[in-house]
Amino acid sequence: MYDYIIIGGGIVGLSTAMALLDSDPNLKLLVMEKDDTWAKQQTGHNSGVIHSGIYYKPGSFKARFAREGNLSMVEFCRKYGIEHDLCGKVIVATHKEELPLLNNLYKRGIDNGLAISRISTEELAEIEPHVRGLGAIRVPAAGIVNYKQVSETFAAIIEQRGGELLLNTKAGRIKESGDQVAIETNRGSFTARKMINCAGLHSDRIVRSTGMVPDMKIVPFRGEYYELVPEKRHLVKHLIYPVPNPSFPFLGVHFTRMIGGHVEAGPNAVLSFKREGYRKTDFSIQDFAETMSYPGFWKLAGKYWKEGMNEMVRSFSKAAFVSSLQQLIPEIEGKDLIPAPAGVRAQALKPDGGLVDDFHIVHGKNSVHVCNAPSPAATASIQIGKFIANNLHY
Repeated sequence: MYDYIIIGGGIVGLSTAMALLDSDPNLKLLVMEKDDTWAKQQTGHNSGVIHSGIYYKPGSFKARFAREGNLSMVEFCRKYGIEHDLCGKVIVATHKEELPLLNNLYKRGIDNGLAISRISTEELAEIEPHVRGLGAIRVPAAGIVNYKQVSETFAAIIEQRGGELLLNTKAGRIKESGDQVAIETNRGSFTARKMINCAGLHSDRIVRSTGMVPDMKIVPFRGEYYELVPEKRHLVKHLIYPVPNPSFPFLGVHFTRMIGGHVEAGPNAVLSFKREGYRKTDFSIQDFAETMSYPGFWKLAGKYWKEGMNEMVRSFSKAAFVSSLQQLIPEIEGKDLIPAPAGVRAQALKPDGGLVDDFHIVHGKNSVHVCNAPSPAATASIQIGKFIANNLHY
């Protein structure tokens, strides 16, 4: 019998395993993952940004974990020789009505303890000469990294510390009884004193597998990207973001430099008809039916239908997507962009249509369920792992 079994081999599951073994090297621990590689889903399709924490409500887990996670992620990359770049970010107001929002965002960043600065249009032109804006915030602590490489390093450390790793192992029925939990899988049954659910896009289903009724449902949203052709990469020096729309829960299309030198533009945010639906044509009748039959989805759709329609238009119209990007860099043209791989965000949604905006952890009899680990989960993964390890009920 194991001391701990972790379901889910993304960056949060692996960081939790690493933190547990760091606290007690004698633990018997297993990480099981249904896919054939580590960090294949959300982590493997991540944009690679090392976030600063400027967007998040002061005092929230997101704000704390992002700020502390930024430092620990950079330290980890330096220690293990993982390529990364603290290239910095600018958040740009392109319309006069966005300036008060930019001021509010600047205040939030200061309240979160970040070393940021307001910059003028002249200063913006010096560091991003192709960007058009009326004002901006410069965020030096933002950076980029390949989170799949980080995750693979986590996995190697877990093995070095005596942890067991199993790929191609899908959890099924889970039974909690007495002081242990039994997990049925396609590779047999496993038992442990405690199970930790880090299943990301399927976290709510793992909750249901234990017999509990989750207080939320995962609704997948696909983020679609384009990539700048090589001869246009010089247009982007840093990470370039718009001022986020406070009435919409996504950040808007932006430009992201990537490790490897390429530059991604996006994403939009559209409902995915499959939890692992990275292409427009991906469809799962089970996933689609679960979303369509969930009252919370329809309440969310009723609230954000205008924004949702705009996102759908951008999904099917390259011209509309380009037009959004031109708000930041006017000289961008359709011929400068080629399709890039999409990502899927596991958005936890309450029955009343409310978005679960912060990290959400639920305790079972012998289990802990990470039911929502939104961005900046990759940035904050080391801190999240430590938090889970330090707050388990033994």
